[in-house]
Amino acid sequence: MESPGMTEPVDLLEALLFASDTPIELERIQEVLDLDAPAAARELVQTLTQRLDGEGRALQVMEVGGGFRLVTRPEVAPWLVKLQRSKTKSRLSRPALESLAIIAYRQPVSRPEVDAIRGVNSEGVLENLLDRRMVRIAGRKDSPGRPFLYETTREFLVAFGLRDLSDLPKVEGELIVPLPAGEAEGEQAAETGEVATAADSPQQDPGPGGPDVAPRS
Repeated sequence: MESPGMTEPVDLLEALLFASDTPIELERIQEVLDLDAPAAARELVQTLTQRLDGEGRALQVMEVGGGFRLVTRPEVAPWLVKLQRSKTKSRLSRPALESLAIIAYRQPVSRPEVDAIRGVNSEGVLENLLDRRMVRIAGRKDSPGRPFLYETTREFLVAFGLRDLSDLPKVEGELIVPLPAGEAEGEQAAETGEVATAADSPQQDPGPGGPDVAPRS
């Protein structure tokens, strides 16, 4: 039996965005809610956005990674940071953020290129970023040794609150990367022991290269 007052499309959309752990595309919203067209889905997203804004809610709709999701507003970030600090979940280390920034701005990029920019071996850091699905293997570079090429993933866009790569901050000189969405401005990523390996060993091929290669989990 349907609950009264909870069958409006905008209410259903809010429930969908709340329940999904990944951004939902307009086409998916249209399909699930039986809407006429993606334009109708976008109009519904705008309606929900206006409702949340008008009621002063702590949540807002954000377009990231080609879809939409519910996120918390920047004003509540300090309390979320306190909550995150109370957990044991590790964050990206400085070496990981540094390598991720290089990949984000120069992709596709090989490990030797990342090593050259950082001045240290990045094998261990790249393995960690692959495990976290922040980067993936995009193929091989046409150069001696044919090293793997790395590029960022949709998970990277979602974690940093970016719609696409054009949202990356414009920088000159030193490469930077914004902190993941939800962390307070100026909050430093915790050093969790993720360091680059000292010895340079040959890269092992985890399988066929190319954009569809999924990082190991």
